[in-house]
Amino acid sequence: MIPRYSRPDMVNIWEPANKFRIWFEIEAHACDAQAELGVIPKDAAKAVWDKGRKEYTPERIARIDEIELEVKHDVIAFLTELAENVGEEARFVHQGMTSSDVLDTCLSVQMTQAADILLADLDRLLAALKTRAEETKMMPCIGRSHGIHAEPVTMGLKFARFYAEMKRNRDRLLQAREDIAVCAISGAVGTFANVHPYVEEYVAEKMGLSPEPISTQVIPRDRHANYFSVLGIIASSIENIAIEIRHLQRTEVREAQEYFAPGQKGSSAMPHKRNPILTENLTGLARLVRSAVVPALENVALWHERDISHSSVERMIGPDATVTLDFALGRLAGTIEKLVVYPQNMMDHLNNFGGIHDAQRVLLYLTQNDVSREDAYRIVQRNAMRVWKSYGIDPDNPDSAPELDAVEKEAAQHDNRFFFFMSRDEGLTKILSVEKLSKLLEEDSISYHTKRVDTIFERVFGQ
Repeated sequence: MIPRYSRPDMVNIWEPANKFRIWFEIEAHACDAQAELGVIPKDAAKAVWDKGRKEYTPERIARIDEIELEVKHDVIAFLTELAENVGEEARFVHQGMTSSDVLDTCLSVQMTQAADILLADLDRLLAALKTRAEETKMMPCIGRSHGIHAEPVTMGLKFARFYAEMKRNRDRLLQAREDIAVCAISGAVGTFANVHPYVEEYVAEKMGLSPEPISTQVIPRDRHANYFSVLGIIASSIENIAIEIRHLQRTEVREAQEYFAPGQKGSSAMPHKRNPILTENLTGLARLVRSAVVPALENVALWHERDISHSSVERMIGPDATVTLDFALGRLAGTIEKLVVYPQNMMDHLNNFGGIHDAQRVLLYLTQNDVSREDAYRIVQRNAMRVWKSYGIDPDNPDSAPELDAVEKEAAQHDNRFFFFMSRDEGLTKILSVEKLSKLLEEDSISYHTKRVDTIFERVFGQ
């Protein structure tokens, strides 16, 4: 990945120096196991560690690359360079093993290393979401379905919902890490004909892995497909949060926005702009991470005991997906930590349309008092539509302001236009007196809609 969207710790996992160090440890631990079994001399195993365990400097890496240009095989090039350092005892290295034993076990180590970083990233994000959820627990705002005003929620519920989603993602990643943390040292076509299963068990323990119960010449790729699928789900959750912030930051909404630092510029042409660049960037990065999922799924189907159609794919999606997701999680955590919220704007929008967010309360009251649902819905809806009309919104006359009758004009003088219209609806007042209607709606509307927030928080945070 390009440096702009990369962080050093994750990048280092995929650097040649780390890869070759892991290759060496796999080979050296295998030599120790072979020596215990009496397959190779113990002095040879010791010599591999003593003479071969050197830092993989740029010079050593360049030498491996030089050899590969000739032999056209990366593992052989590595073993040849190792032999140049170890000497005669190097003939005992790689006994009974095949290249995939090294490559696949190394990839498992790298993917577990990457998962550990991503788990730490998720922990930071979860902490930020929990903090913001607690800060805004009872901060009311209008809920929207289809992008249209629905009923009141709280800003805290938004953060709590994202927390719960990311907690599930952490659980998924932990499972995927366990699933991918396997070692295969089973030799050509996976039969252990030329290497004892003890070697695999020994190397697995030393590398922090578990033995693959049955490999062919490769570790089964359903494990990798699961891992990259989980990364794709996490990326989609990142985009889910990013989209919410982007919508809330729109000028006509402005209920929340990304932190805008002193001296920051929003547009090269328009100095007034404060754009949601971080969350827009996260939407794009999420697409890149998800692009690894389909190739990983397609890698599951290999010919017979192995082919290498998966190899070129994994050399790219391994670094790209993990590096990108690491950067995205860090960026999102920082965005949440500094997110600016506007409680007054939330309240203003909640009250924008004269109390129609209480429509369901009246509907339910009528159905519980001997009115059919159809009749109740018809009564409530016609009054709600008059509220829309009183605000100049009439879908039947989109090109001109709607003509208002005397009652609709008078409604403009009232904060709760919904109650105003219903109290003058003879069809409704015959069923529900104005006094009862007033009593129904005199209860604080916000408290009515937020009375279960504590219950939801207990479910999410267990407190």
